[in-house]
Amino acid sequence: MKLHLLKSKIHNARVTSGDLEYEGSITIDQELLLLAEMIPNEKVLVVNNNNGERFETYIINGEPGSRVIQLNGAAARCALPGDEIIIMTFAVMDEKKARTFQPMVLIVDHLNNPKRRHRIGQEDEQLSSSI
Repeated sequence: MKLHLLKSKIHNARVTSGDLEYEGSITIDQELLLLAEMIPNEKVLVVNNNNGERFETYIINGEPGSRVIQLNGAAARCALPGDEIIIMTFAVMDEKKARTFQPMVLIVDHLNNPKRRHRIGQEDEQLSSSI
């Protein structure tokens, strides 16, 4: 049996901008992607904590250190700059692997600076905002 599990998430991210004319996706600072163990073109589920909206899209690399979280195309209608969102990726794995897998959680501040990260069930790793 194959199960769909949370692989990683960026928690408390703030939308920095939107571009309705772009063909789609979410642009995320490359440094945040690395810390959250996400990759370009990966499918994401985005939850807007301000309005409850949930939508799927895919990741594109943003400039490292820019702290950009930009919604593109139709997704730009789902959240406004300043809205707090959660960005999640998922993986498919067999039940044996799923029982021991621990997702990566990256928590950012209101400016999208990385504060800490951890695998669910493990202690936080404090991060410097100068990463």
